[in-house]
Amino acid sequence: MKRIFFIPVAGLALFISACVHREAGSETVRIVKTDIVRVYGEKLSVTFPGKVKAASDVKLAFRVSGPIAKIHVGEGNRVRKGQVLAEMDPRDYLIQLEATEAEYRQVKAEAERIIALYEKNGVTANVHDKAVYGLQQIAAKYESHRNALADVRLCAPFDGYVQKCLFGANETVGAGTPVISMISTGVPEVEINIPSSDFVRRDRFDSFTCTVDIYPDREFPLELVGVTRKANLSQLYAMRLRIREAAEQMPAPGMAAMVNIVLKPEGMATVNIPLTALFELNGVSTVWIYHSDTQTVESRAVKTGAVLTDGTVTVTEGLQAGETVVTAGVHSLHGGERVKLLPAVSPSNIGGML
Repeated sequence: MKRIFFIPVAGLALFISACVHREAGSETVRIVKTDIVRVYGEKLSVTFPGKVKAASDVKLAFRVSGPIAKIHVGEGNRVRKGQVLAEMDPRDYLIQLEATEAEYRQVKAEAERIIALYEKNGVTANVHDKAVYGLQQIAAKYESHRNALADVRLCAPFDGYVQKCLFGANETVGAGTPVISMISTGVPEVEINIPSSDFVRRDRFDSFTCTVDIYPDREFPLELVGVTRKANLSQLYAMRLRIREAAEQMPAPGMAAMVNIVLKPEGMATVNIPLTALFELNGVSTVWIYHSDTQTVESRAVKTGAVLTDGTVTVTEGLQAGETVVTAGVHSLHGGERVKLLPAVSPSNIGGML
């Protein structure tokens, strides 16, 4: 005989409800890592290697030709402005000046007599003009030969140091041939080479500093001298900067330096977030915003600025400081999804082993 069991309606409803709750409880809730949107208060900066150079580095030459009579300085000597560094044999230029001086005196005396006669109507205007122009011509020639005699001495154009003597005594050199090279004792400069990506934003350069290995604890402020408008063969643009403040300890020409350039912020860059928070949605940079009240995420399009060296990126539009963004697993989420935050690691549980 078959036995028939009856389940009360109330018990059946309770059984079905328990099953539904068990199925709902089995829903997977993703655990995500988040970060707070922070105010971007620091300016961008870039660093380039450079070399310290003298403010003036010149090669000196005689303005006339002839044999060198004497070199008065040696390599490494400190010299003062106007000091005679080398002399050329003045013999030929002295004879030339004496001959011109004699001719000048003769023409001058004759011209003065003709000018006096002209004032008394003793000569015609044509004779008077020839005398005046002749005197001007010989006077210019006389002055030129006086200058040539003075140019047999090579003088220092500024205070500095002799780098190298390219010729010695008794050697004959032509006009304009470098004889001595020297550098100034003024405040040194630093030269760097910047790529085209930084050249085009040179108007955003705000301040410049440099460090030198020999003075590791010092930072030297710089001021911009100029940037070349044509790139070299390596597609780099030369930039020269001058040390602004003279100090007792200054880098010497030839030393290696690291130049740091601080740039002004671009546009309205006010916040920054970790770079890992960004993903692309329909060709637009997007982030997931976490809402603590509903524990859900919402996508939001943002406009990014520059990528920083600390792994963050500036955001110019779309975010406000204090908001929470998801920084890990951004490619596996969808809008409105409920998530849990990754718990912070306890200081006493290094490595998360407990």
